[in-house]
Amino acid sequence: MPQYLSPGVYVEEVASAIQAIAGVGTSTAGFIGLVADTATMPLRPGVTPANPPAPTDLYPLAPANVPQLVTTWSEFKSKFGDVQDGNRVLGNAVYGFFNNGGTRCWVTRVADLNDATSDSGTPVPATDTPAPSASGTASPVDAVQKALEGFEAIDEIAIVAVPMMTGSVPERSRRVAIREMVLSHCERMQDRFAILDGEETVAGNLTPANIYPSATGDALGSRSTYGAVYFPYIDISGNQDYMPPSGHIAGIYARVDASRGVHKAPANETIRGVLGLKYRVSRIQQDGLNPQGINIVRELDGSPTVWGARTIGGDANTEFKYINVRRTFNFLRESIDEGTQWAVFEPNTPALWQQITRNLTAFLTNIWRSGALFGNTPEEAFYVKCDAETNPPEVRELGQVVTEIGVAIVRPAEFVIFRVSQFTAPS
Repeated sequence: MPQYLSPGVYVEEVASAIQAIAGVGTSTAGFIGLVADTATMPLRPGVTPANPPAPTDLYPLAPANVPQLVTTWSEFKSKFGDVQDGNRVLGNAVYGFFNNGGTRCWVTRVADLNDATSDSGTPVPATDTPAPSASGTASPVDAVQKALEGFEAIDEIAIVAVPMMTGSVPERSRRVAIREMVLSHCERMQDRFAILDGEETVAGNLTPANIYPSATGDALGSRSTYGAVYFPYIDISGNQDYMPPSGHIAGIYARVDASRGVHKAPANETIRGVLGLKYRVSRIQQDGLNPQGINIVRELDGSPTVWGARTIGGDANTEFKYINVRRTFNFLRESIDEGTQWAVFEPNTPALWQQITRNLTAFLTNIWRSGALFGNTPEEAFYVKCDAETNPPEVRELGQVVTEIGVAIVRPAEFVIFRVSQFTAPS
């Protein structure tokens, strides 16, 4: 308490009793893809190149397996080169991300997604069993695993994509292994969501197992509420230049997050920079895919449109079968985790319980006002319970303070139904 010696008016700053909880970002993407060591790099600005250009005249290629922060398409080119044979898939994915509304991503390049040639220079025969190459280099599965481990230390990543072409990963079992690896990474981290590409080419009918197969190819791939599958591949030039859609879809996630919020399903959105689709999926065909969690890109009124909002959990998982529900839950969990770190080592008393309750109630009230929670009042939308019931003596003896939170996250209006009837006017 300050001591005042002369008459007058004094203004004091008083700390707020509420520790504000800030919402974490939800739109930073993490991309992993092939960029060959031989990729051609652009000239540095203001450099008059020699013929041929000296290495110092060019931007250096980013090292393999080291995540690089990229905030513009120009910055991507300065680190990985322009779209070319060495990085067509990753380059187009990142370009599609920025073109569709993305603003920030981390990119890790893998030098080779195929096994290297043998020491004699002859190609190693492709098999359906992931294994090191004859030269001892890591398989593509190992390379992606190492890249994902690099993402674990980057807390801001909320979306993960590994765009692949059949040409870069020809073995189905390896494509499946990479998808499962990305899903496992997101499930373990619990603060990010996987955007997966379905198969580039489907032999036979457009069934869920053909689009998103298991390693054996005769069943549906791994289920998870931490990821979504999109199909088909997209034409970016109008010349049947098909690319995986995951990069463009990640940009749509970021666009919707910025304009509407993470609680809005990233669907019924036009994909920018797409001139066609490899497969035209009809509504009847989609009837067999949507319940299994296969999200379709369809041409509606001449525009390629994302027409699905399901996780790979499908109808079997009613709690998190919608993408926006899972991502909103991730957002809430991460925001609360980061926003309550101040409570660690505080005295575990009713005063602490009340302060935690006040902070969480203020945060969730703002989330409810944004439209993310269902209910006419905050009491209908959420509850926070941190008291003697959740923190009995045996819990306090363990050094724990337990808070129970319940939220009613909004679901998308996936099926809009109008009932139309005719009646005869009186004569």
